[in-house]
Amino acid sequence: MEATATLEALEARLSRLESELAAIRENVPEDKVSMVVFSGDLDKTLAAFIIATGAATMGMDVSMFFTFWGLSAIKQKRLFDDKSLSERMMALMTPSSSQELNPSKMAFMGAGAALLRQMMKEKDVASLEDLIGLAREMGVKFTACEMSMDVMGIKREELLPEAELGGVAAFMADALKSRTSLFI
Repeated sequence: MEATATLEALEARLSRLESELAAIRENVPEDKVSMVVFSGDLDKTLAAFIIATGAATMGMDVSMFFTFWGLSAIKQKRLFDDKSLSERMMALMTPSSSQELNPSKMAFMGAGAALLRQMMKEKDVASLEDLIGLAREMGVKFTACEMSMDVMGIKREELLPEAELGGVAAFMADALKSRTSLFI
């Protein structure tokens, strides 16, 4: 009788420990990197894509959430149809694609970006567009912030075809399971 009670107690304890272990496993971060790309500056966007492709090369799942000025990195064109006057003005004042991004320092009316891109080419460093293409090939997840798109008058057709649309909940769902989360 005593052995049966001891066995039952051990089985109950084992069951409780298995449940606790399952709960712990649910909260352990995965090999994922989640980042918010807020900046539309050439140098900061380059850094975001260098980190994204580096993490993907290491076998990590990478998700990039583009919001406000960061949306310019995943724009492929500028549209004016079906936009209000303020949305058309915003479209004119913001880059139509990654090729029009300026650096955060020394923009000099486009000369800074041209100089930086030329220096990168001379040093055989991948361009931002090459890094974006590589990230696309590697399966990096691009999510465009729907609220930012709405505020800035950006239409779905202006973005890269791979870009998913989502809100902060989409980013948080990825970030909560990620080993690393960044804001660039």
